[in-house]
Amino acid sequence: SILAGLVAGVAVAALVFVGVVAFTPDRTPTSSAAPSFAIASVGPSAAPSAIASTLASTVPAASGNTAAFHVGQPAPALAVPQVGGGTIDLANLKGKPVWINFMATWCPPCQDEFPLMNGFAARYAKAGLVVIAIDVKEAEGAVAAFAEQLGATFPLGLDSDGAAAASWDAVALPVHFWIDAEGIVRDGALGGIGPDVMANGLKKILPGIDVTP
Repeated sequence: SILAGLVAGVAVAALVFVGVVAFTPDRTPTSSAAPSFAIASVGPSAAPSAIASTLASTVPAASGNTAAFHVGQPAPALAVPQVGGGTIDLANLKGKPVWINFMATWCPPCQDEFPLMNGFAARYAKAGLVVIAIDVKEAEGAVAAFAEQLGATFPLGLDSDGAAAASWDAVALPVHFWIDAEGIVRDGALGGIGPDVMANGLKKILPGIDVTP
C-alpha cells in the first residue's frame, strides 16, 4: 500500500507540472514590439547630405552664421554704380566700419528697415560708420524715388545684374553684413530685423563704442 501511494503521488505531481507548462503564456518578445525612433522624412538609409539638409531647414537663419555671411573672412569685392552718379567701391572704405544692406524697393522689410538704418547712420557717423544699401536688379529711377520717399541719408548702389549679390551669397532680400575697419566680415543677418539685431551687428564693428538699439 505504501508503494501504491508513492506511485499515485508521483503521477499527480507529473500532471500538475504538465498543466502549469501548458497554460503559462509565452513571454518571448516579438520584433513587432520593438519601439521605432525613425525621424520623419529622413530614413535610416538617407545620405548624410540629405539628413543635414533636412535638419538645416528646421533651424532659422541667425545673425553670425559663418557659412551664410562670410563671418571671419575678408569681405568680397564690391564695386557698383551709385544712385545719382559715381561709384561705390568697398576697397576705398578700408579703415572704416561698413554696414552693407542688399535690398529691393518691392521688399516690405526693406521699407521698415530704412528709417532704423537712418537713425544708426546719424548716431554713429562720428565713429566713422558708413552705411550702404545695394539695390538688386532694379532701375535707377525706382531706387532714387524709394530713397527719397524714405529719406535715406546713406548712399545707395545699383546691382543691376545681381552679380554683386551673387558674390556675397545674398540669396534672399534684405540681407545685412557688418564689416570692420580691417575689411573683415564680423556679422550678418537676414532682413526683417529690428534695432536690437542691428545694434548687435554694429557692436561687432565699433569696438569701444556703446551701441544701443
